[in-house]
Amino acid sequence: MDYLKDIIDYGVIGLLILLSLWAFSVAIERWMFYRRIDLTRFTSLKNLEMTLTKRLVVIGTVAANAPYIGLLGTVLGIMLTFQTMGTSKTMAVSVIMVGLSLALKATAMGLLVAIPCVVLNNGLRRRVTELTLQWEDQCGTRTESN
Repeated sequence: MDYLKDIIDYGVIGLLILLSLWAFSVAIERWMFYRRIDLTRFTSLKNLEMTLTKRLVVIGTVAANAPYIGLLGTVLGIMLTFQTMGTSKTMAVSVIMVGLSLALKATAMGLLVAIPCVVLNNGLRRRVTELTLQWEDQCGTRTESN
């Protein structure tokens, strides 16, 4: 049953770490892009919005699914605890506590990934709204009057 412990430790938690690195790299790339964007080169609001929201779905998807991946680790950890208790035919408190702490570690990691991703997603989407409003203020009236 040690392989199940390794799957939870390296599989679930490793997957969460990889997803968080992916989401944070997208967030950094988007933030840098927003800092240097030239709004005047866009001729339509739809084109601007498509460019600004590119890859934001990655952050939102990680934010939405990280708790479920953590929950999967929790379920696997509890299953491992019950399996260990059943095969050892003992109710040792140490076995139960180790298994439950392993399960809760996966849940905590899922939340530690999801919460910052939600904040990043909301912040970046707010910046998209600001940039589109700025474009409408600067460029939208020019194209409408022509």
